[in-house]
Amino acid sequence: MQNRRSVSPLRSRRAKLLAGVVALGTAGLLTAQTVVPNQMAQAAPVRVDAAAPSDFSDVVKTVSPAVVSVQVKQAAEPRMMNFNGGNGGGENFQEFFKGLPEGHPFERFFRDFGGRGGEEGQQQRRAPRQYGLSQGSGFFISKDGFVVTNHHVIDRGTEFTVIDQNGDEYDATLIGADKRTDLALLKVESNEDFTYVDFASEAPEVGEWTVAIGNPFGLGGSVTAGIVSARGRDIGAGPYDDFIQIDAPVNRGNSGGPAFNMKGEVIGVNAAIFSPSGGNVGIAFAIPASTAQDVIMELKDDGTVVRGWLGVQIQNVTDDIAESLGLNEARGALVAEAQENSPAEKAGLRSGDTILAVDGTSVEGPRDLSRIVAAYDPDTSIDVTIWRDGEEQDISVTLGRLQEQVADAAPQVDDTKTSLDDLGLVLTTKAEAGLEGEGVVIADIAPDGPAAEKRLNTGDVILEVAGMKVNSPADVLKALDKAEDDGRKAVLMRVESNNNVRFVALPMNLA
Repeated sequence: MQNRRSVSPLRSRRAKLLAGVVALGTAGLLTAQTVVPNQMAQAAPVRVDAAAPSDFSDVVKTVSPAVVSVQVKQAAEPRMMNFNGGNGGGENFQEFFKGLPEGHPFERFFRDFGGRGGEEGQQQRRAPRQYGLSQGSGFFISKDGFVVTNHHVIDRGTEFTVIDQNGDEYDATLIGADKRTDLALLKVESNEDFTYVDFASEAPEVGEWTVAIGNPFGLGGSVTAGIVSARGRDIGAGPYDDFIQIDAPVNRGNSGGPAFNMKGEVIGVNAAIFSPSGGNVGIAFAIPASTAQDVIMELKDDGTVVRGWLGVQIQNVTDDIAESLGLNEARGALVAEAQENSPAEKAGLRSGDTILAVDGTSVEGPRDLSRIVAAYDPDTSIDVTIWRDGEEQDISVTLGRLQEQVADAAPQVDDTKTSLDDLGLVLTTKAEAGLEGEGVVIADIAPDGPAAEKRLNTGDVILEVAGMKVNSPADVLKALDKAEDDGRKAVLMRVESNNNVRFVALPMNLA
């Protein structure tokens, strides 16, 4: 026998009436005319009196000697083409873009280069050889031979050669690399004083001119120009994504090369391109100078980057999640789970807390929190401002050291079903699914229901509903009824998927 929970006929009728009112209101908005007051119509248009540069030759002549090609010899193994760094070396697409969600704008880009569904592409690009040789770009940041490039350019390298604009070759040593920001530092041992460049102290403005110099397709010393198209891009490469988007043509081999402003300062390190075809389509991404400078200085000190670790799984606070928590606006980072024996757990942080600030610095979202915490050294004590039980609280946390985490496989379920029709969910107990532990397993999802819209999946485990732990569909019903009695427009569920925990807010069918 299946238990079904659906909207009452009275509520259904009232919901339809409300929907009609909304539809009428929307139609009114669509047909309304905008009236522009006379004084606004007579206002003078904005004007910019700024001359564009006649050419970029002065900048190029000055900085070009500091830009180099980087050749990397690697241990023997078949490899795939990667980003814009060559056909043998560097961080391959499968590693760098693993975990992209379905429908992500870079999914096609990933697939075409041998990722999901790209078995044919992998076979076309794999080439067994006695040794691997990749080629990227880099630039000197000191007269004594320190060279900045990308992690994916030097990855798995055994020998490194730096080639300057005159074709002179120098052996280089790897000082250190940081996979999370895709940066690496090499050192050329020589008695020469090299021409070098510096990082810009200020972030570029969108629309500002930029010049990219590098080694595309092995053509050393190539110069392209364009503008800064956008800032703060998140391309799914890692937790610290904050890329500068530029439209200066960048191709394979430009990886690790600099993007300059008109003062000859490095505004970013070219790291990735968006290109379904493999060639430049006017969308390239550079690691900001502010990020690169901090990471490179740490690598220069001891060859590693040490980051603070809080130990929480976090997610965005959406409007419906904010409403379900009683927040007046969607902000902060929602704690889906405090990891076992982590600094967060030891300090008392728990699932459902929303982190609003760290040491007084506002947290707008998960990326903000990741960058803020990573900037602290391990063993640092920080004050974390959270939203819990309808009010702000401060908790002191002593940070640990960041380490990699590994996820487990998703649980399997059987066909035993208990339906919640109005949410588009079919549930089963863990016992019925042959599993142990707490929670209720999602056995099926209605493709056009609220649960599907929130990207819940078959096999996900619901741990809590409206703050109540659940171990059976009856527990879920009880928690939903309480949320309705409390007048909530959305109900917050804590859900486990692939050993990752997140919160999902499902709309309530309230009359």
